[in-house]
Amino acid sequence: MDKKVKWIFFDVGTTLVDETEAYNHRIRDAIEGTDISFQQFNEKRIYFAKQNLKGDLEAIKYFGLSQTPWHKEDEVLYSSSEEILKYFCEKGYKIGIIANQSFGTAERLENWGILKYIDVIASSAELGVAKPDRAIFSKALEMAGCVAQEAVMIGDRLDNDISPAQKLGMQTIWVRQGFAIYQNLQLAECQPDYIVDNLLELKEIPILL
Repeated sequence: MDKKVKWIFFDVGTTLVDETEAYNHRIRDAIEGTDISFQQFNEKRIYFAKQNLKGDLEAIKYFGLSQTPWHKEDEVLYSSSEEILKYFCEKGYKIGIIANQSFGTAERLENWGILKYIDVIASSAELGVAKPDRAIFSKALEMAGCVAQEAVMIGDRLDNDISPAQKLGMQTIWVRQGFAIYQNLQLAECQPDYIVDNLLELKEIPILL
């Protein structure tokens, strides 16, 4: 890339925030009163995740269940999230969020103690457009006042985060956290520029040194 990276954009769910218990809570609610076991549901969730689909929602449809509410109170910040955000801020990068989130993203980021590191928030609820629609990425770049070649997108979903960002010309880093470990690169529309297994490995990415 000719242009130096100035902006680092992060997804929220399963990138900065651990949603494991929220997903498990959704499963327990969905199978309550049925003869479907947690293990059965989870195996089907993994099966769909390996096809690069959103495993929990596909499994809910497969079993003919109703989608149950999302429990935001179960979300917790990954232990390395604040450290990596602080690290990049101190290196002079601008930090943005591009995420499919319900209303109140800024408030939740504040409650987790990381809003102070964030310069731009492009959230689906507030903007009325959701990933993988490239429009939310374009809007985030517009809000940041930067071009795609000056930005990096970091996220856990090949379909939602990596492909649309890359099509716009952003560089991309895939974080294999949560159910991302089951996603299949061979089925992906676009290949990430870099792959890490946790946020702290971002410190070693050449374009961010």
